[in-house]
Amino acid sequence: MEISVFAGDVGYGGTKYAYRASSGTIVTGMFPSLAPLAAPRKLSAYDEGMLRARNVAIVTIDKIEYEVGPDVSLTATHGRTGRVLTDDYALTNNYAALLFGAIHLAGVAHIERLVLGLPVHTMEKYANTLKQRFAGVQDYGCGRVTIGTPKIIPQPLGSLILASRARGEGFNPIDEHLVIDVGYYTTDWIYAKGFAVDNTRSGGIPGGASQIFQHIASLISRDKGDAVEDIELIDKALRERTTFLFFNEDIDLMPYLKRAEPVIADVVQTIQNNVGKMPSVRSVILSGGGAALYAPVLRRAFPRLKIEMMESPCTANARGYLTVGEAGLARERRLA
Repeated sequence: MEISVFAGDVGYGGTKYAYRASSGTIVTGMFPSLAPLAAPRKLSAYDEGMLRARNVAIVTIDKIEYEVGPDVSLTATHGRTGRVLTDDYALTNNYAALLFGAIHLAGVAHIERLVLGLPVHTMEKYANTLKQRFAGVQDYGCGRVTIGTPKIIPQPLGSLILASRARGEGFNPIDEHLVIDVGYYTTDWIYAKGFAVDNTRSGGIPGGASQIFQHIASLISRDKGDAVEDIELIDKALRERTTFLFFNEDIDLMPYLKRAEPVIADVVQTIQNNVGKMPSVRSVILSGGGAALYAPVLRRAFPRLKIEMMESPCTANARGYLTVGEAGLARERRLA
């Protein structure tokens, strides 16, 4: 399939993507940002119809096979799930495997404009490297794709663009907004007047949803007397509002989430120190996979401001990237 714009939000926690189908509708997808090494054999290949094949792709980067996709295992021996939590994550083979996995699962072979996002505090370091790495013909083992010059933008900008489109004429270009994107490993924010970003009041730090899961895991370990390693399952239980199964005990995570609020408060305090009281801000726009976890603490921190949760916050940035890519291509065609 050939498309104009493919938007990829390869986060630390989840890989999200968006593109516009030939019918005009926006297609989105999401799967965990886990890229374990592929197993050397598949038992489902030897059964007679009893075992269901998992929805995963085998992506080859630098002659190493990685398994990615919606059905990738959330658990592994000693926690080795293929998750990467480092500042240079966008330069790793795991990141490339997840991006090409998303492109493969979407069935795309030609992309005129690839749009990717980076945490605010890593934009200057890695944007040019990503542009060079992912342009041109790419062969990732299970397919080949041709990509035009990629566009790299700060992650929270995707949510700001999407919010402006949702408001239509109600979006005033002189209004000020704070956009907070709570990711898996980082929390990023941009302070903007219309679409003009105030760099001095924008930023990002390590400290997203994963630190909450890790803190909850440590609390359960202390209460139950045994180590909790599968924080991916804590993430899943909180998102799906179910209990966390630990040695045949169904644990209600809500009391543990309450006990983890001081961890969230530390990150929120950092944002407050950077942006100040913000009496002229129209709204605080909250997005990202950890948005719901941070919302109660943010409302207490900014009691006099309007806190707006994005619809489907997990895919908000990807949908915003798509809008940026399509607007950019349309502008370039008009100028041509």
